[in-house]
Amino acid sequence: MNQTTLTELLTPLPLGEIRYFDAIGSTNDEALKWAHEGARDLSIVVANEQTMGRGRMDRPWFTPPGTALAYSLILRPTVTEKPHLSRLVGLAALSITQTLQSFGLSPQIKWPNDVLLNQRKVAGVLIELVWSGDEVTCVVIGAGINVSKRAVPSTDILRFPGTSLEDALGNLVSREVLLRNILSAFIQLRPQLGTDALMNLWGEILAYRGRQVRVEMGGDQTVVGRLEGILADGSLRIRDDNGKSVTVHFGDVRLRPFTDILKNKVNHV
Repeated sequence: MNQTTLTELLTPLPLGEIRYFDAIGSTNDEALKWAHEGARDLSIVVANEQTMGRGRMDRPWFTPPGTALAYSLILRPTVTEKPHLSRLVGLAALSITQTLQSFGLSPQIKWPNDVLLNQRKVAGVLIELVWSGDEVTCVVIGAGINVSKRAVPSTDILRFPGTSLEDALGNLVSREVLLRNILSAFIQLRPQLGTDALMNLWGEILAYRGRQVRVEMGGDQTVVGRLEGILADGSLRIRDDNGKSVTVHFGDVRLRPFTDILKNKVNHV
């Protein structure tokens, strides 16, 4: 992967500019800086290695050299897109899942921003906003996809089990082609941002739908119940043990341990 091959491969797409780095701290940090400097819509930062990559809540995202696809896409949202910015994480995740489906895989989106293969995390999305006063002028969509087995960190530092495309397919895929296909899917899906069709696509591949889950919202705050689906603003709808519908705007979803379910049944006997 290098600037020349990326530029040649991505030229047919209606992108802005392309910046490639052999190694960088964080593609999102570079993209945020570039956005402040006036980067055009659909400009992109790509890196072979990230030394300070991050996910949600500043959790580290490891990108060893040559093992993963790490990129940050800069969007300048239109007037019609701005009311639906909370859906961008779903749009970005769907562009990844649709590309993985083209390989014959069956990915799911674990709300709000992870892509799973066989119940293990293969990709993550990080959305960051650039503001001018009280208005969003730019959005940076960062994504990391584990391509090689070597991209998956050791289990002792993972918060959630990880996997790679190499694990799922039995062979390595071209990161450049993977990126081109993801960006192509994103560009095709983008006009649907404000539509029910996009939300339906998101809901169809939502991980754990209909199952008992625990949503950790930070500190000691948790919600447990049956995951019912996604709301129009990208929030999660949970039906708790008392039958009450709960809307969750922020948190990490986990399958509810079977022991918790048994305990709850005993307590209600």
